[in-house]
Amino acid sequence: MPTDKAQSWFYCEESITEDDVLAEARERAEELGAEPVSPATGALLGLLARATSARAVVEIGTGTGVGAVHLLRGMPDDGLLTTIDVEVEHQRAAKEAFTQAGVPTRVRAIRGRAQDVLPRLTDGAYDMVVVDADPENHPVYAEHAVRLLRAGGTLAVNHALCDDQVADPARRDEQTVTARDLHRALRADDRFDVVLLSLGDGLLLAARR
Repeated sequence: MPTDKAQSWFYCEESITEDDVLAEARERAEELGAEPVSPATGALLGLLARATSARAVVEIGTGTGVGAVHLLRGMPDDGLLTTIDVEVEHQRAAKEAFTQAGVPTRVRAIRGRAQDVLPRLTDGAYDMVVVDADPENHPVYAEHAVRLLRAGGTLAVNHALCDDQVADPARRDEQTVTARDLHRALRADDRFDVVLLSLGDGLLLAARR
């Protein structure tokens, strides 16, 4: 099998066409130093939300709203996205995207540390939990997801390949080891079915049994 997959990766990413709402949200992300989900990752999150009729979704890491808009467009009209971010500027920018997308009433934006907010959310009440913030805390967020997800719910962890470091066994920095260990832990957890995808910077998906 060929080892150079860069051309196929770019082909997949460029096959997704985003509209002006998402393009402007990406521009705001660049201005604020936020790193949004890739186009293909965002499209997949929206597809998963649509395929599972996800009405209740938690997003950890709002950014400027790119991932959230993709999710909301896949969710039913009566769905509610709870999105958490510690940065007030990020949430202000995201609210612009939500207004432009016509979905502001379907979003509950909470400013604060996810470690403080997640314990207040209801057990077994969510169809999806999307993690896109501070990679060093991904294991903590994943454990909260076990509690928050209903049976059949989906955990999605972005940046699961850490800039392509995870596949290199010689890389032993803390962030890479944390990502690698989370993947192994979820695969060994009989509460989940797990797959790791190479879209964007890697997307780890785990379905709650």
